Amino acid sequence: MTRSLLVASTFLLPGIVFSQETNNARKETDSLLEEVTVTAFQSHQHWKAVPAAVAIITSKDLERYGNISMVPVFNTIPGVRMEERSPASYRLSLRGSLLRSPFGVRNVKVYWNDIPLTDGGGNTYLNLVDMNQLTGAEVIKGPVASMYGAGTGGAVLLRSDLSFLQKPQNSFSAGTTGGSYGLFSEEAGWQYNGKNFVSSLQQNHQQSDGYREQAAMRKDVLKWQANRQWGSQQLQFLFFYTDLYYQTPGGITLAQLQVNPKLSRQPAGALPGSVQQKAAIYNKTLFGAVHHEAGIGKYFSLKSFVTANHTAFTNPFITNYEKRSEDNMGIGSNLIFHTARAQTSFQWTNGAEWLYNRSTITDYGNRAGVADTVQLSDNVFANQWFVFSQAQLTVGDKWNFTAGVSLNNQSYRYKRLTDINTGYAQRNIHSVLTPRVAVLYRVTKNISAYILAAKGFSPPALAEVRPSDGNFYGNLNAEYGWNYEAGIKGVLLNTRLDFDIATYYFALQDAIVRRNNAAGAEYFVNAGGTIQKGVEGLIRYQLIKPSQHYLQGCKIWSSYSYQPYRFDGYQQTTANYSGNELTGVPRNTWITGVDIESRGGIYLRLSVNSTSAIPLTDANDAYADPYQLVQAKWGYRCMQKSGRLHIFMGIDNLLNQVYSLGNDINAAGKRFYNTATGRNFFTGIQYHFL
Repeated sequence: MTRSLLVASTFLLPGIVFSQETNNARKETDSLLEEVTVTAFQSHQHWKAVPAAVAIITSKDLERYGNISMVPVFNTIPGVRMEERSPASYRLSLRGSLLRSPFGVRNVKVYWNDIPLTDGGGNTYLNLVDMNQLTGAEVIKGPVASMYGAGTGGAVLLRSDLSFLQKPQNSFSAGTTGGSYGLFSEEAGWQYNGKNFVSSLQQNHQQSDGYREQAAMRKDVLKWQANRQWGSQQLQFLFFYTDLYYQTPGGITLAQLQVNPKLSRQPAGALPGSVQQKAAIYNKTLFGAVHHEAGIGKYFSLKSFVTANHTAFTNPFITNYEKRSEDNMGIGSNLIFHTARAQTSFQWTNGAEWLYNRSTITDYGNRAGVADTVQLSDNVFANQWFVFSQAQLTVGDKWNFTAGVSLNNQSYRYKRLTDINTGYAQRNIHSVLTPRVAVLYRVTKNISAYILAAKGFSPPALAEVRPSDGNFYGNLNAEYGWNYEAGIKGVLLNTRLDFDIATYYFALQDAIVRRNNAAGAEYFVNAGGTIQKGVEGLIRYQLIKPSQHYLQGCKIWSSYSYQPYRFDGYQQTTANYSGNELTGVPRNTWITGVDIESRGGIYLRLSVNSTSAIPLTDANDAYADPYQLVQAKWGYRCMQKSGRLHIFMGIDNLLNQVYSLGNDINAAGKRFYNTATGRNFFTGIQYHFL
């Protein structure tokens, strides 16, 4: 298909839209996007009035698939790619590449109820969160440093909302899901909703034997959340403990994939395989945070947080056995001034955030999954802070102007404890100003157009300055660049059609790229620049609106991403990769589906994900084949005297495609492929006692 036809298809294909719940409680809704209020950039405006590319995920979207993994949910958003190299091992990219992320989430800032999950070293353990404990999320695409700090990819704002009720109410919930390859999960929860106090306690367990060798996982999460309000103030508490274990099968070659896609990494020469070394991740994290909001007089409000967490991280790998102890702290505050007169409103937000990380990292020899003698031990301290100021002006019902700027700083202190008489090495990333300017114009009551320019800044993460090869790379520079964007969004055809279309051009300098040594341990280098330009489209059309007929509703939706990203000015020794396709990024991704609801409580969700070939090396001499992923879920909901019943079942990878959802890019020995699960089934039941 030619480029012009692909871009045109964005406007012609029906599409997907994400609508947010209008109630803080986790309830079902069919509200269209024109009813959605967006909180990104402290806007608190309808989605059509926000000059930014923001995708909304509701509780209904979280339940679209198997309630097990966030991956298929995030992948319905154009410009977003989420991968899972093995069960519970997430990687996330927003309008970018996974060049920097062999595992974990980097270059994307993640908040939960306005509290940062991202630590001072730039890493986010998104897999610690159980998706069944969320009510929704907002995904902001493009540089957001003007208000959310370092990161050229964007930000994810997770929500787990609780409602205050005039009449106090206790409720209980329980559910279980089972499926192929030993999948089992269960959840239980209690919630109290009062006039001034809300408390929620949730427990979740999930386990699976895995599709491949050495791919089993187990996760246990206990979360307590509470809100207390009095007068014009509100205090929010968020505490959770996660005990996560998942095996890491490792990459295999194309020849091995074609013979047996269930293989784990095989022994090669003197190096053993994943099974022999019992390769796995053990992560035990205790997280706590308090968030405070207060109204100050008529015009001001103050939002502040304090957070602390501890992670015990263990990773038996092919070449070593790593143990890591991480302590994290964070504080932040926003002062908001707001005034409105006639048809003009003005909001000015000033704030600051500081994140701190201390990591003690010890590498041992790995003797068949048992820690052997100490190879090396390091102390690393990371500090990340930023201050920002942002102004928003709304004039009449036509214009919205936003301008913001932040000053960002990142520093590291490093010491090798196993080296005698060595002091601390210091690495300071110079403070960088990152402005953002955006203008939105309401073309009609239901259609808005916007343009923006924003600078992004992303220093190397802790896992990049001190990667798994055991060296300290104090010479790594921060990524930076300008993003220019234009978009149009709104509703048509008497609110039956929603659309959100954007085009952007992002020139990134000093791009950080992953490399592997001969043993497979990674390290990182700055690789010149990249040109990341693209087109995104989201569209949804209601074939049947809610009515008194048997079919309560039928919606066709679609999302499309066109990402012809290229390297620019990138040369390694004698090899010049300038003009090559950006590693790990499919040029075309098209996801479409249908949602059908009946008055009797029966529903059907069906979707197809078509992803084009993916370059696996910077030299573009190896590609992952395109794939088509078909997923379906059907179920039944009903109200009973004692509560709500939900029964469901579904199928994933209906066509039994052999594909890799988490390629190891630039992998040594051409071990690129981490095979995703073949055709599999699931079924479950949930009950909410009122």
